[in-house]
Formats: sequence, C-alpha cells, structure tokens
Amino acid sequence: MTTLFISDLHLEESRPDITEAFLGFLKEKAHGVEQLYILGDFFEAWIGDDERTPLQEQIAAALRAVSESGTEIFLMHGNRDFLIGHDFCDRAGATLLDDPTVVDLYGTPTLLMHGDSLCTADVEYQKFRTNMRNPQWQQMILQRPLADRQQMARQLREISMAKNQGKAETIMDVTPEEVVKDMEAHGVQRLIHGHTHRPAEHHLQANGQPAKRIVLGDWDTHVWWLDVQPGQEPVLNKQPL
Repeated sequence: MTTLFISDLHLEESRPDITEAFLGFLKEKAHGVEQLYILGDFFEAWIGDDERTPLQEQIAAALRAVSESGTEIFLMHGNRDFLIGHDFCDRAGATLLDDPTVVDLYGTPTLLMHGDSLCTADVEYQKFRTNMRNPQWQQMILQRPLADRQQMARQLREISMAKNQGKAETIMDVTPEEVVKDMEAHGVQRLIHGHTHRPAEHHLQANGQPAKRIVLGDWDTHVWWLDVQPGQEPVLNKQPL
C-alpha cells in the first residue's frame, strides 16, 4: 500500500514541461496506488470550472484514468486555484478536501493543509485570503462573465508577483508558533503541507511530544512527492523536471 502527496505544480499552458512531468508521474508513480493527495496550487490559476481549456481537460482525463485504476484522488484548494469546484473534480474522479483536514495515515493521525494559512506574519495576505475563501465572495466572482474573470486572474497574478518581490523571506514562510498551535488544536504529531516552496522535514515539539512538519516542494525545476507506506517513515522524493 502506498499514499502519495504532491502540491504546487502551478500547471499552466506556458509550462508544458511541468505538464509532461506530471503526466509521467501519474503513469509511473500514481496508477494503482492507494491514494493520491494534491495539496493546493495544482493550477497556476483557476477562474471557474466553466473555463475548460485544453490543458484543464487533458489533466482531468489523466486524473480520471488514475482514479479508474483504483487510486483514490483528493484535491485541496491552494491560494491560486481556490475556485476549483465539484464539476472539475467529478470529471477528474477526485474528491475536494477541506483545508485543513486530519486523515488517518496508516495509523498516524496526520494534519493536511495547503500551508498559506500558516504564514500569519503576512498580515496583508491573510486579509486577502479571508475574503477569497468567503463563499459569498466566490459566488459573486463566479457569476461574472468568463472574460472578466480571465482579466481579473491576470491582474491578481501581476499584483501578487509585484508585492512578493518586496516582502522579506521570513514573512512569506510559516509562523512557527502557528504551526504548533494548529497541530495541538487538531491533536496530531505530523503535519504535511505545501505553499512555501521550501521542501524539508522539520522536527518540533507539539502536545508535549516530538512532532514533524513535512513541506512539499514546488514543481519548477524538480518533481517533488512524498511517499508514505505502512510501518515506514514518509520519504520526500525529488527528481529533475
């Protein structure tokens, strides 16, 4: 039995190398495993399930094939693709997962998150996150014409890139105290998340006991995935894109 975790692929038409790497990953690693978790920022942008670009349809079909091989697929929203809905997931054979969610991972309760909510030092972003995760705000956006949403996505990306260039690296990383707070609130000793693009395994204390935070990597120059099997420690893997 094997469960795989990935995040932060940022799939988009301008990066066919990432798409090719992902399709290869599905074929070589994900077919027939027990579960595949995609923990946010799967796509660089998502403005509604009604867009249905050739890339989106290609990815949905590839995921559906993996689902039909017997693999359960779970998809969590990120800060780039928080408008992914049930229509896309139905086409892809995937299940939307709340952020955060606790799963029983072969006997170990494990907290799954995208990770952006842990970056509490970025106060401005947290205000924006609160708005964009509001169901009423999302419904209002989805009611706008497709062309308007496409333009809005381009503008938000430009604004985000400009603002991030001026931010200190520490602001865009997780707040350690928030990590402990969330792990203790959910009563777990293991956390898996993405978002920060800083793949690593961190050892800490939570609930008065040793704990571990595993950060997934982004698919810019390397393919990153976490491999979890019963009775073994999770293994963070990478290979050149």
